Amino acid sequence: MATISPLSLVRNGNVEAAPPALAELRAAVREAADAVVTCVETWADSDDDVAFVDVEREVRELLFAFGRTIIVLFLALREQRVMSAYPAGQRTKVLGRTFRRAPPTGRNLTSMFGVVRYWRAYMREIAVGARTGFHPLDVSLGLTAERFSWNVLASSAWLATKLSFAEARDVLTKLIPNAPSTEVIEKLVLGLGHFAEQWFRERPPPEDDGDVLIIMPDGKGIPTALEEELRRRRGKRRRRKPEHSPRHRGRSKRSRHPTKPRRKKGDKSKNAKCATMIVMYTLRREGGRLVGPINKWVYASFAPKEHAFRVARLEANKRGFTEGSGRMVQVVSDGDNDLALLAAKYFPSAEHTIDFWHVDEYLWEAGRALYQEGSKALRVWVKKQERELFEGRVGKILDEMRRRHAAIPKTGPGNKGRRKRLSDAIGYIEKRADKIDYGSLRRRDLEISTGPVEGAIKHVIGRRQDHGGMRWIPERAEALLKLRCIEVMGDWDRFQRVAHDKLHRGSQLVARRFRLQRDEPQELPHIAEAA
Repeated sequence: MATISPLSLVRNGNVEAAPPALAELRAAVREAADAVVTCVETWADSDDDVAFVDVEREVRELLFAFGRTIIVLFLALREQRVMSAYPAGQRTKVLGRTFRRAPPTGRNLTSMFGVVRYWRAYMREIAVGARTGFHPLDVSLGLTAERFSWNVLASSAWLATKLSFAEARDVLTKLIPNAPSTEVIEKLVLGLGHFAEQWFRERPPPEDDGDVLIIMPDGKGIPTALEEELRRRRGKRRRRKPEHSPRHRGRSKRSRHPTKPRRKKGDKSKNAKCATMIVMYTLRREGGRLVGPINKWVYASFAPKEHAFRVARLEANKRGFTEGSGRMVQVVSDGDNDLALLAAKYFPSAEHTIDFWHVDEYLWEAGRALYQEGSKALRVWVKKQERELFEGRVGKILDEMRRRHAAIPKTGPGNKGRRKRLSDAIGYIEKRADKIDYGSLRRRDLEISTGPVEGAIKHVIGRRQDHGGMRWIPERAEALLKLRCIEVMGDWDRFQRVAHDKLHRGSQLVARRFRLQRDEPQELPHIAEAA
């Protein structure tokens, strides 16, 4: 079946000597619309077998062509309206500077429908040594200097929060006619990342919040590049002869780089940089029970742990859970000493709870020092201690373990290790005895585990930034991590629109197109920035 070419209906990136007339553009719009109807009627009246997959593919291409003609017509009409304020042949004052209108020039713009070519006049500054100017149409519409529409840029960055940069581009090529390169997508993430920290500070509090605030901090490391890797990556690349066969590329690559020493048992090659994540949500009292989670908030950063706690403190204050408000706040952590100290510093009146499963691990470790691994006696002993734990008899558990520890001789095969495992469990539980009253917590229907934050860590950090072969630079990983938190919370549309409006207003204040891409990331936040 004959296919109507969409390129015949729109100036898709072709270079013309002069802008098309409005009458010509209106005719192109009508022609593009008629082409869609003609295509459908032709397929419907065909005597041959028709596959819907072929119809859908052709209609999609024609609709993209129709979209391009509509965009070109809109830009031409808007140019006519905008330039009515800048008469030709006259000098015009803009922001205290004098400009003269120059003839219009063409420009390609990649939209969601493909590449369109539009024309717009240029205002050249009249001043000694001045080489600046602006295109009023671009500034008024918020068109970027990247030659991509904002929707293309924002969609590319959004996909990059879920997929690798290369995979994001591959997906985009299936969805839109022209997709940015992987390098552009990475720079877009860095550009939007500059707005993320301020977004968290300025994000309005939820209107309908719960009665009890739950805060769960935790951490996770991602693979980061070593200095040697960075030097090799940033150094001048030598020209290499093409390999005779793809089978020999690995051998050739190994010969160009020094051999790594074999790792010893327990050594890690991840060179992890740890991010601190905080999950915050509320619970609402309904019929004697606490239901939720409500208005979940997720924040993560590779900055020092204290920075994340300061941001969490600001968020809690915004939500009405200030110190002295009398409202219930519960902090649930995994027993990390740093997290406990920071929780006491920033949430001194909160009820701090240690995750039950971390305590349970120590009970099993203590049980394995007394009974054989996998035995019924081991399971019976641990289950008994768990019952004591949920009934609030922590002292009885400690007495049991101290008694069993004293009964183990100091000498003998394996006794040293058994005594150490018991003493470690005793020390862990004894130090946190006031934070593991799970019986009381259950009766009040409060949280006793850190499942939500551990799930968020796997989903937010692990699924995007912790894969084999990845090597991150912390500052670059920070931008992507913040954007992923925003996307997970469902705030992406609001966030990217706020970023657009800020850049648009800024470009109007200086009469210059804005650029979203950034070559360099921001530095990691300092602790004082969250104050």
